[in-house]
Amino acid sequence: VWAGAFGHVVFAALGLTAIVAATSMAFSVIKWLGVVYLLWIGVQSLMSRGSRLASSEPRKEKSLWAIFRQGMFIDLLNPKVALFFLAFLPQFVQEGAGPIWAQFLLHGTLIIVVAAVIEPPLIFFGGKLTSRMRASQRIGMWLDRAFGCFLIWLGFKLATVER
Repeated sequence: VWAGAFGHVVFAALGLTAIVAATSMAFSVIKWLGVVYLLWIGVQSLMSRGSRLASSEPRKEKSLWAIFRQGMFIDLLNPKVALFFLAFLPQFVQEGAGPIWAQFLLHGTLIIVVAAVIEPPLIFFGGKLTSRMRASQRIGMWLDRAFGCFLIWLGFKLATVER
C-alpha cells in the first residue's frame, strides 16, 4: 500500500494528479464508478448472513510478491488517495524552498514514513480483533449490516459531490 501511495506522490510531483482532477469528464467517470461500487458493496453487506468474517474454507497462502502487488494496485487505483495528495501536499510547498516537485516528493515521503510507523500496530491489533470476531456469526451479521448502511450512505454522499 505504501508503494502505491508513493506512486501517487510521484504523480502529484509530476503534475499528473492535477491534470486528472481538472478534467471534468475523468472526475465524473471516477465519481459515478465509485458511487455504483459503494452501493453494490453496501447492498451485498446488507444481504449478508454475517458470514463475511467467518470463512469455513481454509485460506490459501499468498506469496509476499502477490500481497505486495495487491496492496500497491489497490492504492494506485484509488482516486481518493490521488485527491488526498493533490489537496494536501500543496499546502506545504514554500516559494523559494526548492523545486516544487522536490517539495512534493519530500512531504509525500514523510507522510508515508509516518504511516509506516503508525499503521503496523493498528494492523496487528485489528488482526487480533478480527480473529476473535470470526468466532461469532451474530457479531458478523451486525457488522455486515452496519458496514452496508455506511457504504450506502457514502455512495449517496459521493453522488452529491460537486467538482
